[in-house]
Amino acid sequence: MAGVNEEAKAGQKAGERRLVRAGRPPLTERRREAVRLEIARAAVDLFTDRGVEGVSASDIAAAVGISTRTLWRYFPSKEECVAPLLALGVQRLTRRLSEQPADEPLLEAVQHGDWLTGEGPDTARLVLDLMRLTRLEPGLQAVWMRQTYTAHPAVADVFAQRAGRDEASLEDDVQAAMLLSAMHVAVRDFAWSRSGKDYETLADALRYAATVAARGLPR
Repeated sequence: MAGVNEEAKAGQKAGERRLVRAGRPPLTERRREAVRLEIARAAVDLFTDRGVEGVSASDIAAAVGISTRTLWRYFPSKEECVAPLLALGVQRLTRRLSEQPADEPLLEAVQHGDWLTGEGPDTARLVLDLMRLTRLEPGLQAVWMRQTYTAHPAVADVFAQRAGRDEASLEDDVQAAMLLSAMHVAVRDFAWSRSGKDYETLADALRYAATVAARGLPR
C-alpha cells in the first residue's frame, strides 16, 4: 500500500510539473490573480474619480466586495493595488516575444500593438487613466517603474533564448531595458497628450516607439 501511495504522489507531482510547463497556473492561483486584477481596476477608477488622497483602502475593498483585512493580504498599500493592471501588459508583451517564430523579426511582435490593447478598450482606458495619475502621484509612478524593472529579466531571457544563450548577456539586458523603457515612454506620452496629438491610437504610439528603440542610438 505504501508503494501505491508513493506512486500516486509521484504521478500527482508529475502532473503538476506538466501544468507548470504548459504555462497554465493552478485554479487557486488563477482565481487569486483574477481578484488582484479586479482590485486594480476598482482602485484606478476610484483614484481617477477622487484622487489618491481621497481614497482609502476600505473604499477599494468595498468596491470589490471584500474586507479591508482581505485587501491587505493581497497588497501592502493602496498604491500597490494598481500593480496587476500594469503587469498585465508587460506579461502579454513577454509572452508575445517568446512566441514569435525564430524566422520572423521580434520587432513585428512588438509592433503588433495588441499586447496592451488586446485586453479590450476598458483595460486600455484604465491603463491610460493610471498613467495620467502618475503625473501628479509619485507613489503610483513608483509602482509603474517597479513593474517595468521587475519585467526586465523575463524579457532579457527571451532575447537570450532566441540567440541560443543559456543566460542573458549584457547585450540582452541592455536591449530589454531599451524596449521596456520605450514602451513606458510611449504609454506615458500618449496619456499625457504629448504624442497623443500625433497618433490616433495607443497602438500607433507603441509601434512607433518600438521602431525608434530598434534603430538604437542616434549616429
